[in-house]
Amino acid sequence: MAGLRDPAGPAAPTASPGRPAPRVIGPPRLGAAARSTLIAAVSTVVVFGLLIAVVVNAPGWPAVKESFFNGEVFWSSLPSIVRSFWVNVQLFLVSEVLILSAGLVVAILRSLPGPVFAPARILATVYVDVFRALPGVLVIYILGFGIPGLDLPGIPTDQFIYAVLALTLIYSAYVSEVYRAGIDSVHPSQDAAARSLGLSRFQSLRFVILPQAVRRVIPPLLNDFIGLQKDTVLVSYIGVVEIFRQSQIKQAATFNFTPYIATALVFIVVTIPLARLTDWLVARDRKRQLASAR
Repeated sequence: MAGLRDPAGPAAPTASPGRPAPRVIGPPRLGAAARSTLIAAVSTVVVFGLLIAVVVNAPGWPAVKESFFNGEVFWSSLPSIVRSFWVNVQLFLVSEVLILSAGLVVAILRSLPGPVFAPARILATVYVDVFRALPGVLVIYILGFGIPGLDLPGIPTDQFIYAVLALTLIYSAYVSEVYRAGIDSVHPSQDAAARSLGLSRFQSLRFVILPQAVRRVIPPLLNDFIGLQKDTVLVSYIGVVEIFRQSQIKQAATFNFTPYIATALVFIVVTIPLARLTDWLVARDRKRQLASAR
């Protein structure tokens, strides 16, 4: 009978008079996922295979291969290029510490309320607007050649110092906006609750607002630091012998562009894992926000 249930499981839905039986939707078959993965893999291989075929069959490919993909030049240049990358790492680490500190100070100055802090807000806003508008290489040129050109006593002559200073000024402007977005994302009720408990404005900012803000902006900060790692090559314009400058030296010595390919591979090996880490942190943060919203 239609109304009875099978003890082994629920009865299948039956059709009403004049209506077709409802369709039973079960779990997706495993074959569909495997088929989709196979189609994606095949299409990727086909597309990249066509691109490679077009490149290697181009009339100028032999000359390009000799100029950019010379194996002998690659392996002879790679050790010195990798050693020079340590200078980029030093630039990145020193600048990162200064940028995190300076960017947070600028963000706090821009977030201070009240007319008494108007001069600080104006100065911080002008700084952010100026250094976000200027091209990075221009800032590096002005600091790297302009300050030593003053010939003042006690002025350092090490171009590494001016490279760190330029990168710090440039990226602090961007990082301060990331911090400020995190501060603004904290609901004003958090500050009001802290003030009601007797905390001062600065205590509320330090112990309540900033911990939440910093935790929320870690993924976008990592994106900025990926850009910083790549932009360390710009300091080669003021004479710092880092990885890009070393590849230029090798290219001039061998009359071959393969050292640039070696430099590109070093950055790919370093940057792609950082990008994947950033994506994982963003996904984890999104899951945590969705879980807390339920």
